[in-house]
Amino acid sequence: MQSSVYDCVILPLNKIHNRAGNITIVEGKTNVPFDIKRVYYLYDIPGGEERGGHAHKTLQQLIVAASGSFDILLSDGTNKKVVTLNRPDRGLLLVPGIWRELMEFSSGAVCLVLASEVYQPQDYIRSHEEFLLFKHGD
Repeated sequence: MQSSVYDCVILPLNKIHNRAGNITIVEGKTNVPFDIKRVYYLYDIPGGEERGGHAHKTLQQLIVAASGSFDILLSDGTNKKVVTLNRPDRGLLLVPGIWRELMEFSSGAVCLVLASEVYQPQDYIRSHEEFLLFKHGD
């Protein structure tokens, strides 16, 4: 798979402002380029902890900082980039074949993940060495 970290982009999400508070609407195949088949969120992450540390063969995801902030280190096996998420009306689109590590969670951070498929253990690449073999075929 020839996906690149540069294929992972920030998507603006529709924010409706009201003096009583804001609302952001996320709809699959409307402002997210896939049908949403699974939703989960990470929270109560202790200071200094990291999450992720894997890649997916076919799964697409949209990751949103629903509250607080955190960084995501992305790698395609050649290039790396770090993306900071800190706005609930912006999401990071993760394409298949990208290694990700989530870190630097602020106190009270909530990481919302919208996924294109239900949980499938065989779609995960859980070791970096296996990921590099998947990307480069060596």
